[in-house]
Amino acid sequence: MSHRIHIADLLRCPTPGASTTVHGWVRSVRVSSEVAFIVLNDGSNLEGIQVVLERTRLPDFDNLCRITTGSALRVTGTLLPSPGARQQYELQIEELQVVGTADSHYPLQKKRHSLEYLRSIAHLRPRTNTFGAVFRLRSQLAQAIHRFFAEQGFLYVNTPIITASDCEGAGELFRVTALPPNGAPRNEGGEIDFYQDFFGRKTGLTVSGQLEGELFAQAFGDIYTFGPTFRAENSNTPRHAAEFWMIEPEMAFADLADDADLAAAFIRYLCRFALEQCSEDMAFFDRHIEQGLLQRIRSVAEADFARIEYDEAIRHLQQATVSFQFPVQWGLDLQTEHERYLTETVVGGPVFVLNYPKEIKAFYMRQNDDGRTVAAMDLLVPKVGEIIGGSQREERLERLLTRMQEMGVPREPLWWYLDSRRWGSTPHAGFGLGFERLVMYLSGMENIRDVLPFPRTPRHAEF
Repeated sequence: MSHRIHIADLLRCPTPGASTTVHGWVRSVRVSSEVAFIVLNDGSNLEGIQVVLERTRLPDFDNLCRITTGSALRVTGTLLPSPGARQQYELQIEELQVVGTADSHYPLQKKRHSLEYLRSIAHLRPRTNTFGAVFRLRSQLAQAIHRFFAEQGFLYVNTPIITASDCEGAGELFRVTALPPNGAPRNEGGEIDFYQDFFGRKTGLTVSGQLEGELFAQAFGDIYTFGPTFRAENSNTPRHAAEFWMIEPEMAFADLADDADLAAAFIRYLCRFALEQCSEDMAFFDRHIEQGLLQRIRSVAEADFARIEYDEAIRHLQQATVSFQFPVQWGLDLQTEHERYLTETVVGGPVFVLNYPKEIKAFYMRQNDDGRTVAAMDLLVPKVGEIIGGSQREERLERLLTRMQEMGVPREPLWWYLDSRRWGSTPHAGFGLGFERLVMYLSGMENIRDVLPFPRTPRHAEF
C-alpha cells in the first residue's frame, strides 16, 4: 500500500489537471439533480477539500449521493481550479470508495456544537474544525519545543514518572501500589506496610521532573525534561487538570537573570513559531475563538520583557485604583487578578516578578542575602497572568539542610539530592512551563479540558 497523500500537501503544491487519490472523512454533503459536493477532511488542514460528483461521470451517482456525514472515503479524481469563492481547488471525482459508513446517529452533523457538549464526545471531537486546529497546534508546538532546546545545545532527559519524592512538598501525589486494595499488610503501628509493596516504599506519580533534572544539569550543564506530570488536586477550574505535560529546563553555572533570559527567549520563539508555521490555524483562532489573538501573540513575540521585584509589584498593587477580590500585602502570593493587573495595566506587556518571600516558596529555592526572600521568578503575560515559574536553586548544602528542617522536609528520602550539593555543586537555575497553559495561551482556548486530547479531571477519566 503506497503512502497516502495528505490534503494539506496536495493543496500546498498543487498540480492542476493531475489525477490524485485522497482519503478522509465527510464533513458535509450538498446534492442537486446533476451534481453533488462533498467536503472531505483528513485532519491535515482546516478546510479539507471539496470533491465534486457529476451524474454524467458516475453511473452510480444516485447511490453515492446517499453518503452520510462522518463516513470515511477514498476518492480519486482530477485536481482543478474551483469556480467557487471558498476554495482555490477542488477534486473532480473519477472514482469513489466508501471505506467506512456512518449512520444517521453520527453526533457531528453540520451545525454548531458547544465545547461542553464536545467534551462528552472526546473520541469524535478531533474531527471538528476547532479541535483539529487545537491538536495540530499542540503537535507542532511539541516539535518546536524540542527544536528550540536542540538549537540551544540542551540535553533531553526522560525523568521518572513513578517517584518516591514529592518535589513541591504539597502531598498531592497519586499513589502507585501493587498492594491489594483490601487486606493490605500492616506494620506494628497499624499503618500500611509499604516495605512489602512492589518498590519497597511509598511511591506515586511524579508532580515534577525538576529534582532529577537538577542532577543531570550537574553533569551535562544544560538539560530539559518534557513529559507528563500528575497532581491529585481536587480543583475544578478551567486551568487545572490531574494529568498534564511540563517543560522543565535546568542550567548549571546559571543564576536567576540567566533563567529569565532563557524563559524570555523561549516564549518569543514559540510565539513566532505559532504565527509563522501554524498560520492557518492561528487565523482560525483569531476569527472564531478570540478576536485580536494574532495581535496579542505578535506583541509578545516582539516585546521587551520587563523585570520588577516582588516588593515593587506589591507597591503597585497597593496603589491600584481598582479593587481586588483577594488581599494584597507583602508576604502573600499573587493571585491571577494581581498578575493580570501588573502585566496588562502597570507594564502593558510581559513582565518578570523576581525575588519572592521565602515563606511562600519551595525548599529548594536559593535564599537571598536579605534573609526574607528567595531567588524565584514568575513570568506574567497579558490575558492569563503567570505562564512560567522558576528559580535559582539553593546550591549551598548547609543552607539547603537548614531550610528543609525549617519546612519539615525529611532528609532521608532526598539523600541523593543532597549528595549533588556535596560534590562539585554549582549555581544552577531552571523553570517550569505547563504545556497545556502554553497551548491555551496561543490558541485563545479558555479551558484546559479543550487542549488535552482526553482530559483527566476530578471524577472524569473517560475515554
